[in-house]
Amino acid sequence: MSFKIYVPRDSAAVALGADEVAAALLAQAQQRGLEMDLVRNSSRGLFWLEPLVEVQTPAGRVAYGPVTAEDVTGLLDAQFHTGADHRLKQGLVDEIPYLKQQERLTFARMGVTDPLSLADYEAHAGFAGLRRALTLDASVVVQQVLDSGLRGRGGAAFPAGIKWKTVAAAQAAQKYVVCNADEGDSGTYSDRMTLEGDPFMLIEGMTIAAIATGATQGYVYIRSEYPHAVATMREAIDKATAAGFLGADILQSGKTFHLEVRKAAGAYVCGEETAMLESMEGKRGVVRAKPPIPALQGLFGQPTVINNVITLASVPIILARGADFYKHYGVGRSHGTLPFQLTGNVKRGGLIEKAFGVTLRQLMFDFGGGSASGRPIKAVQVGGPLGAYVPECYWDLPLDYEAYAAVGITVGHGGIVVHDDTADLSRLARYAMEFCAIESCGKCTPCRIGSTRGVEVMDRLKNGDHQAEVLLRDLCDTMLHGSLCALGGMTSNPVLSALNYYPQDFGLAASVAKVV
Repeated sequence: MSFKIYVPRDSAAVALGADEVAAALLAQAQQRGLEMDLVRNSSRGLFWLEPLVEVQTPAGRVAYGPVTAEDVTGLLDAQFHTGADHRLKQGLVDEIPYLKQQERLTFARMGVTDPLSLADYEAHAGFAGLRRALTLDASVVVQQVLDSGLRGRGGAAFPAGIKWKTVAAAQAAQKYVVCNADEGDSGTYSDRMTLEGDPFMLIEGMTIAAIATGATQGYVYIRSEYPHAVATMREAIDKATAAGFLGADILQSGKTFHLEVRKAAGAYVCGEETAMLESMEGKRGVVRAKPPIPALQGLFGQPTVINNVITLASVPIILARGADFYKHYGVGRSHGTLPFQLTGNVKRGGLIEKAFGVTLRQLMFDFGGGSASGRPIKAVQVGGPLGAYVPECYWDLPLDYEAYAAVGITVGHGGIVVHDDTADLSRLARYAMEFCAIESCGKCTPCRIGSTRGVEVMDRLKNGDHQAEVLLRDLCDTMLHGSLCALGGMTSNPVLSALNYYPQDFGLAASVAKVV
């Protein structure tokens, strides 16, 4: 009797021993004369259970985790491959509350399929969006994205359809589609999971963008710290090209789109779109002044669509299910879903895809289970290293771009880092300013000089010079309004939020605190 077992190949699972578990399973199966079909699937993002091993049973997939290589003998002795009881048994995968309570649109296939199997991808609705897009006029494809309300998931939240419409209307002999996969925010990994776990979804989204705008060449710019993602994307592109989903005549449609991977050198500022373009052109990653916008003069001076991974990965389902289906999710002007990445001092860290409108308290406690230390949560940083530290008074605010902006918080890339009551917010704020000083490209003075002076002023404040608070606030204001890009402009977010909501950590009286 044969049986099917799934062991994830995602970087996080591999780091926790998934390769060793897979090897032990194969060796034990051979010794016992068991006929086993071992599939290396992607991670579902329940990281406290990784490596999460799943077995196919008549009732559905049953999960066991976290599994180590040393557990394999005991699992097989217990007949776990039939779904039998074991201390590591988590039950039916689809019934695990952490997964069941999500609204997975972009991550629907994550953990379900073999990431590099075209047959698996198509069997789970893959390329349905591309096939539909090929039947539509390019302007209709753009309109579908506009009507869906999809906004850039990289942090800026600019409407994707408007960017596409601008590129489509531009007159040029060559246009490009560039995927910004230089995911560098602290506590974020949804891009990496997509690149490693469902690469054909990104290829499909980029191809639809090319058809809609008239681009014939695309690039995926992936940070060098993601070697597994680089390898997976390259293999997926080769397979998609060989199968006719990329290349000179996509599915016999007469449309052309070639796609390549470009490996980034590892500078945080290259996540900014114009610095990324400089890097791709073989130059130092320095921010460009805008205008002109990249949609009109982007890569090599040509009209260029630049979106991040999750933005482009959201497109296939919009074309496959329609703009109204996607727009139904969310609140206000924040439509669709966002893969929130829960990290830091939390019991159950992992990826949670929910429609906009969920609250931080729900994410941290209903999903995350509270702090890993068991101590009260003091602050949570939302939106990466340049995001604000959010105090408890905002934990019940529905997560949407406008509601958060109204209280000085950016949703960013959906990264959430939790801190308990032992955290010193003055040290965290100083780290943000120091981070900016290290990562600044040096193009503009407020960022280059301001961040260095900012560290010095914060040291004065921490050492008891309370007059330095006024200077620090003035400096943050200059960086916010005078910096050329978001690196310098957003550094004030963590600094001022820490200063405003946790003044005691700076040695200031609570009454001194000022609201952003």
